[in-house]
Amino acid sequence: MTPPLDDAALPNRLPRPKEELEALKRAWKPTSGLGLLKEVNNNIIGVMYIATALLFFVISGTLALVMRTQLAVPENDVLGHSLYNQFFTVHGTGMMFLFAVPIVEAIGVFLLPSMLAARDLPFPRLSAFAFWAYLFGGLAFFCSLIFEVAPDGGWFMYPPLTSMKFSPGINADFWLLGIGFIEISAIAGAIEIIVGILRTRPPGMTLDKIPVYCWSMLVMAGMIVFAFPAVIIATALLEIERAFDWPFFIAERGGDPLLWQHLFWFFGHPEVYIIFLPAAGLVSMMVPTLAQRPLVGHDWVVVALVGTGFFSFGLWVHHMFATGIPPLSLSFFSAASMAVSVPAGIQVFAWIATLGKGRLQWTVATWFLLGFLFIFVAGGLTGVMVAVIPFDWQAHDSYFVVAHLHYVLIGGMVFPVFAGLYHWWPTLKGTMLSERLGRWAFWMMFIGFNVAFFPMHVSGLMGMPRRVYTYPGDLGWNVLNMVSTVGAFVMAFGVLLVLIDMARDAFGRGRPAPENPWKAGTLEWIPNDNYATRSIPHVRSLYPLWDNPNLSREVQEGAHYLPGAPTRRRETIVTSPIEARPQYLMPMPGPHWSHFLAGLFTAAHFICLAVQLYWVSLVPGVLAIASVFWWVWSLDKGADHPPQDVGGGWRVPVYLQGSENHSWWGTAVLLLVDGTAFACLCFTYVFLWTVSPDVWPAGTDALPGLGWLFGEAGLWVVAAGAMLLASRAVAGNRNWAMRSALLAGLLLILAAGVAEPYNRIASGLVASESAYGAIVYMLASWQLFHVVILVLMTGYALARSFAGLLHARRRVTFDNVMLVWLYTCGQGIVSLLLVHLFPRLAV
Repeated sequence: MTPPLDDAALPNRLPRPKEELEALKRAWKPTSGLGLLKEVNNNIIGVMYIATALLFFVISGTLALVMRTQLAVPENDVLGHSLYNQFFTVHGTGMMFLFAVPIVEAIGVFLLPSMLAARDLPFPRLSAFAFWAYLFGGLAFFCSLIFEVAPDGGWFMYPPLTSMKFSPGINADFWLLGIGFIEISAIAGAIEIIVGILRTRPPGMTLDKIPVYCWSMLVMAGMIVFAFPAVIIATALLEIERAFDWPFFIAERGGDPLLWQHLFWFFGHPEVYIIFLPAAGLVSMMVPTLAQRPLVGHDWVVVALVGTGFFSFGLWVHHMFATGIPPLSLSFFSAASMAVSVPAGIQVFAWIATLGKGRLQWTVATWFLLGFLFIFVAGGLTGVMVAVIPFDWQAHDSYFVVAHLHYVLIGGMVFPVFAGLYHWWPTLKGTMLSERLGRWAFWMMFIGFNVAFFPMHVSGLMGMPRRVYTYPGDLGWNVLNMVSTVGAFVMAFGVLLVLIDMARDAFGRGRPAPENPWKAGTLEWIPNDNYATRSIPHVRSLYPLWDNPNLSREVQEGAHYLPGAPTRRRETIVTSPIEARPQYLMPMPGPHWSHFLAGLFTAAHFICLAVQLYWVSLVPGVLAIASVFWWVWSLDKGADHPPQDVGGGWRVPVYLQGSENHSWWGTAVLLLVDGTAFACLCFTYVFLWTVSPDVWPAGTDALPGLGWLFGEAGLWVVAAGAMLLASRAVAGNRNWAMRSALLAGLLLILAAGVAEPYNRIASGLVASESAYGAIVYMLASWQLFHVVILVLMTGYALARSFAGLLHARRRVTFDNVMLVWLYTCGQGIVSLLLVHLFPRLAV
């Protein structure tokens, strides 16, 4: 019988023994020097993550300044046509892929554990891997400019201009492989955030008590899960077309360039809200603190966040109004584009009402928030304008769209992020940035931004097209472009002041911050160390520090949950996803080299592919896989530990299996990503059939017999059954029965995976001849890729079995392999039904 969460045992006011605190400090002792490369703690990884994102922001912004210099006067020659296209592509890609999404994930990695009073997020090595992969991949991407092989097809990379015919160099490959790789880092961060928010909340923090920022990050991470696979599939299709001449986007052989736009913008428009929602969450945390009153309409704001995430997936054709989409579809997407402004408006009115009802503190963060409100509302108004189809047709591909894009992205994300840097800086090292420099920086950025981008609305309406490197001097754009250039440099000077302010603090010039300097009410302002809070508080409201002014002292005295380190290692409490009741004590990994090496070798593998060193790429690829195996080998611990007392009358186990284990949740989220990617391939199949049905088989005689379908599907079904038999064998500790079932099932999976491409090759189907052949072989290749993954995972599970690390009481590894195994079998059956039955039913 578990005790109630409002047990009178909390807070426990008995003096806590010093040994508890000493054990906590020893377990969470940070590394130094080269040891930072193997560190996994969010306080360290989060700071490095944020610093790297700001570095890439500065690099991308510098490219923008050079482009603005080129456009300051007509017929300028600072940049030539080719180099300008490279600068333009790298600037847009850097801002969208290497700054905007990573900075909001980085802030989440740093802030979420302290906001949830958790020791860390549940997969610290995954966060560290995501950071190192992002760092190495981003540096390689920017270095392509130095070697003059930077991508030059725009940050959207529309085919056919980026096909091998029109872009024969490796420039486009750097974008396709680099961005596909960097998105893997973003997905890793999203898995960490989803499981962290749902499973590592403090006891008592039920869903209705989650801070708004946590809701915004949860929605953002969920959007990444369902949006980013589309761009990964799009980049894979275009890279395969370039490398093997499979015509996914070549109209002459049944492909369609519009397929790229559908896949890209299915990712691209949700990405705008992926960027905005975390920033809005930061605003919803800062506004109540600065106004010293709870957020007005808290529940409505949460509903608005969820609604924005939902609506954003119905807007991708918003960017395709000029592509010949049928009028009925245009009307639907135009209405959806306008409807998404409603939840954004709810949040804006809630912020204004909160500020109006409170007593406002005038800090640097306050100024940045007011600037954000002005700029974002202006960007929202122009967004409604371009949602009107006739107006969009006139403004499409003009500088009006450039202005709108920057008003939404810089106003909606950059200003809140800079507000957050000033607001939460005291949680970093106990010091405060300069209020004087911060105000100067704000006014420089605010004035410079509006001077730079507001004139672009006018130049766009006067006919100036976007993506041009120069222009004649007699079209009336001269003054507007010069004003925009001056404004860009003024804004850049404001950013420089912020960087100088941060550097001053780093060199010890920042003034010490009092405890909770803004008198905030949320948990991240409880004094913390490398192990986060001294004890994990019991949460009873949305603003715990306001409702219990003694909470910080109680936590520091160890009067709440987990005041020490019972297992003498890093650990945190895993709670139930709805009610936040303690379920088990999760041992957490400490510093290790494996995730660093995995990130390094993975980046090296993709770089080798980009420069067409295909055989050489196998070496870092194998080393990356070996590093991952080294990484996960020691994680499955705790099965032999007895239950531990974590306070409040709660005695919890140190290890749980099945769907209650946090790694099961991580695998389940990863399979949602995988399933979305497969759905994009299925969409590709159906879309290509609709645009070029003439290249599809005309009758059943052109297709393999139904015997192939039933035979291959039967192999997948029997393989799934073999896994279920292996699961029963594990439960009964029948090791050889489990190993035999796994090996037999693996042989069936190999046979099923090879049968489909063999069948197609035997029938004479050639992938490069038509879009039909290309997508059929792509689906078969996708399934073969999963077979290879299963071979590696099953081999790993068998190795653990022979090492005595897999049995009935320690089967988390097996359960995760089983999830992937059963998913792969199901995906194989769906793929077979699509390619064997669809042409027959569609005739």
